[in-house]
Amino acid sequence: MKTKFLFPNRFKRIGWILLIPAAILGFFILFFDFEFMFLDSKVFAIYSEMFALGGSNTKILSIDVNNITDEIVSILFLIGAIFVAFSKEKQEDEFIAKVRLESLVWATYINYAILIFCIMFFFSTGFLTVMILNMFTILIFFIIRFYYILYSTNKSLDHEK
Repeated sequence: MKTKFLFPNRFKRIGWILLIPAAILGFFILFFDFEFMFLDSKVFAIYSEMFALGGSNTKILSIDVNNITDEIVSILFLIGAIFVAFSKEKQEDEFIAKVRLESLVWATYINYAILIFCIMFFFSTGFLTVMILNMFTILIFFIIRFYYILYSTNKSLDHEK
């Protein structure tokens, strides 16, 4: 079966190599404010708003000093997750294409159902955290469901033999 827009199968291994360490580092960044100090650098910011006691400092098109640990880890996580999610399987056929599509639709529904729930019940900086996590969850839900369906299908086929 000819598939469009999928990466070659070898990208899946690269994806896992990027995704797993990025997920671990992302956990520490999110819950423990982890940063690599050597990644403090000057960055170009299209829009930057720093909150301080008594107000905020908004800058447009400026050079700021920022620790870029979270940006690097986020990019590595997204690239890794995209490679894992959208790399061809060794045997790419109509069934896998169907599972891929159904998993993507399912992940989208679940992702937005959770987002609607969070819009109703999370506020202030808690909602900001939810929005940050929401950037990653659709890929996470897709990967979990897609590989679960493939695993359970292969397992049931092995029992039939």
